[in-house]
Amino acid sequence: MAEAHQAVAFQFTVSPDGIDLHLCHEALRQVYLSGLHSWKKRFIRFKNGVMTGVYPGSPGGFMVVVVSYMSYNKYKQLDPSLGLIEKLGQHLPISQYMSTDSQRIVGGVLVGTGLWVSIIMIMRNVLKSLLSWHGWMQTRHGSVSWSTRLWMLLVKIFSGRKPMLYSFQNSLPRLPVPSVRDTCKRYLESVRPLMDDKQFERMKGLAEDFEKNLGPRVQWYLKLKSWWASNYVSDWWEEYIYLRGRGPIMDFLYVFPTHIQAARAGNAIHAIMLYRRKLDRAQIKPIYLLTNKVPLCSAQWERMFNTSRVPGLMLLHTIPMCSSQYERMFNTSRVPGVDTDTLQHMNESKHIVVYHKGRFFKVWMFYDGRLLLPREIEQQMERILADKSEPLPGEEKLAALTAGDRTPWAKARDAYFGRGKNKQSLDAIEKAAFFVSLDDTEQRYDLDNKIQSLDRYAKSLLHGQWYDKSFNLIVYKNGTMGLNAEHSWADAPIIGHLWEHVLSMDPIKLGYSEDGHCRGELHPSMPGPQRLQWDIPAECQETIEHSLTVAKSLADDVDCHIIPFDEFGKGLIKKCRTSPDAFIQIALQLAHYRDKGKFCLTYEASMTRLFREGRTETVRSCTVESCDFVRSMIRDETTEERLRLLKVAAAKHQNMYRLAMTGQGIDRHLFCLYVISKYLGEDSPFLKEVLSEPWRLSTSQTPLQQVELFDLVKHPEYVSAGGGFGPVADDGYGVSYIIVGEDLINFHISSKHSSPETDSHRFGSNIRQAMLDMLDLFQLDKKATK
Repeated sequence: MAEAHQAVAFQFTVSPDGIDLHLCHEALRQVYLSGLHSWKKRFIRFKNGVMTGVYPGSPGGFMVVVVSYMSYNKYKQLDPSLGLIEKLGQHLPISQYMSTDSQRIVGGVLVGTGLWVSIIMIMRNVLKSLLSWHGWMQTRHGSVSWSTRLWMLLVKIFSGRKPMLYSFQNSLPRLPVPSVRDTCKRYLESVRPLMDDKQFERMKGLAEDFEKNLGPRVQWYLKLKSWWASNYVSDWWEEYIYLRGRGPIMDFLYVFPTHIQAARAGNAIHAIMLYRRKLDRAQIKPIYLLTNKVPLCSAQWERMFNTSRVPGLMLLHTIPMCSSQYERMFNTSRVPGVDTDTLQHMNESKHIVVYHKGRFFKVWMFYDGRLLLPREIEQQMERILADKSEPLPGEEKLAALTAGDRTPWAKARDAYFGRGKNKQSLDAIEKAAFFVSLDDTEQRYDLDNKIQSLDRYAKSLLHGQWYDKSFNLIVYKNGTMGLNAEHSWADAPIIGHLWEHVLSMDPIKLGYSEDGHCRGELHPSMPGPQRLQWDIPAECQETIEHSLTVAKSLADDVDCHIIPFDEFGKGLIKKCRTSPDAFIQIALQLAHYRDKGKFCLTYEASMTRLFREGRTETVRSCTVESCDFVRSMIRDETTEERLRLLKVAAAKHQNMYRLAMTGQGIDRHLFCLYVISKYLGEDSPFLKEVLSEPWRLSTSQTPLQQVELFDLVKHPEYVSAGGGFGPVADDGYGVSYIIVGEDLINFHISSKHSSPETDSHRFGSNIRQAMLDMLDLFQLDKKATK
């Protein structure tokens, strides 16, 4: 066992002659290598901090500026500083011990440094001003205005060379605060199709009263916060909204690299740790709105334009996005509180925790001063799988505490996990890089049983994890795997970026031997995993059982359904000269009306990462225009009229998405106004009613970001099912979709069995039919014949 191996590394005996120490040379070697690794990591972080802090400047630029300035001063016999160099040299604390030439050199270096810092600040602020302009979003298909071309050139010039992941953070603009009048106006416009005349007039009166009376006052405080804070939304949104919820992401659909559970875990864990190392060293490229040939978020550019065939290459690596969410991807846990949870992030973690058959194991990820190789990690997983020990009392279902109500978990944590072995074991979990579950069941996409196998697979990712960790890697008995992410620390594209890296590394770059094991050799003397120890009293076990009942009830109530929609994809939608995202959103409106016979308030997540610390904003996809189109599909309208209304609705959706991306959305603004009103002790009937409205259709797209990692033309089998989430309202639907390549769209649909109004399979059928009916309007077959 690992404990025994560590114990013999250091021994001593006490005798009349004193204390005789016996030190193990291997132990000393491991201490030295561990310390060396830590100091290297500290140096890299320090260097990256300096490089990011002075960007778009650089140490090389500093030398050029200072040396050029000193050379000009010396050889031209001119002093551009108008005597400042000489004065600085004379007034240095140690000037009396320096010669006149030395004083001039030091003074020149100080003036050159000031000039270098001034140049950096000017470039940074000019870039911030340039990135605050969003006129490029108005670019029409096939043309780019001269103003946009000039803007792109200036952004390129002031963006510097070789940026790192966090280089642009200080140059990103702040999220603007919309006016109260504009927000109220757009809100009323968004709810008009959902209210009759009497309801609308009442809501209009509440909005006008708020706009005239309380609105200006709370807006003043919000403006003040926007000047002081990096982002006026993110901290409140995280505290009051995001510290709940989680969603799973799935494996490849058609590729099964190995059937050996330990081997799949070995490659996946190694790939994740490689990603963390690149993240720590800021070696991940900055995240741009457009990357390599297509939009960063798969359809986020297409959401704004009629087609992806816009001059996107001209904007390649031009528009940076905020990278702050990447900071808490690893070594992060959500800590329960009686009133509110908090996020605990560690700067360094050298281990992971693995769960198998009710037992928890601590597994070190480094040995001999290096990261474990895939075969060595597989070796550790094999040891865990071979361990026949039984779970300790209360250990098997312990993770249920993180899945149930937060208050009982917070109280139990304080009462039973604050000292002794329970505290040590809980610390090991909460301070781990991430959590791994070796599941004892088998999950796989079965071509002979597509719907049921995918539904089971998706639902299995909702069970049995330590949900407080930033993410859980789940590896099933047959080698299939998935990811379950906690939502508070980041949004879906961030964890999706990691998952794409893992899927590209696993079968393609790391690979497996012919017998299915990881490549490489076993380690002859590596210590094994350490079993975590618990002493859980009966009272705590009762809390665990209660949390398990709550969690099981919630999980069992979720009705998951996945549709691999392969009748057509974005390739055919683009031929219709329509935004794929707008097309899908309008199809969801049509499907929902056919499913329930009514319209509902619809949430679509858009990103605001064009701004510093930006996260998401809401696009209210149910509009007057989309409702007009849906009614035309229900009524006996001509194809031409339906097509006209569809294009009007798509244009409206694109404009709304554009507003949301550029900080002109309404929901985050209304939320912050509500928070301030509560701090002021003011009661606003308007804000209270707005924030109490249920989102009965909540939608989001899982973006495929690093398309350069997957050649889906040559290898169409390398497609993932994407990710999903649960419904927001008890009587509503949650729909996530991923646009994969040109010919496949995967839909994740969720609802609750307990609601008599919803049925995920029925809604899935309505989505499929709506997509086909809308495509028929464009009559592409007839156009192709002509």
